[in-house]
Amino acid sequence: MYAVIRDRGRQYRVEEGSVLLVDRRDDAKPGDEIRFAEVLCLGGGEPRIGTPAVKGAAVVATVVGEAKGPKLMVFKMRRRKNSRRRQGHRAKYTELRITRIEG
Repeated sequence: MYAVIRDRGRQYRVEEGSVLLVDRRDDAKPGDEIRFAEVLCLGGGEPRIGTPAVKGAAVVATVVGEAKGPKLMVFKMRRRKNSRRRQGHRAKYTELRITRIEG
C-alpha cells in the first residue's frame, strides 16, 4: 500500500518502511512521531483519490534525524564589468521513516 501526502506545499509518494527527506522542521527531535493528515491518494488494490484529501486517512512517521543535501555553488558574473560573486548553499532536511498508513 502506498499514499501520496502533502507537506508544506510539496507532495510525496510514501510506503510503509520507506525513508523520506522533508524540509527541516525546527520542532522535530529524533524519536518523535509526526502525523500527516492531508493524504491526497491511497493506492493499493483499489485506489482512493481524495477531493482534495481522503477523509479519515493519515500517515504516521517517526523522526530519524537531520540530514544535509548536496552542496551547490551559485556563481553570478556580469560580463565586461569585472563583477563576480560566488556563494554556496546546502539545504537541511529532516529524515523521516514511515511507520504506518491509516485509512
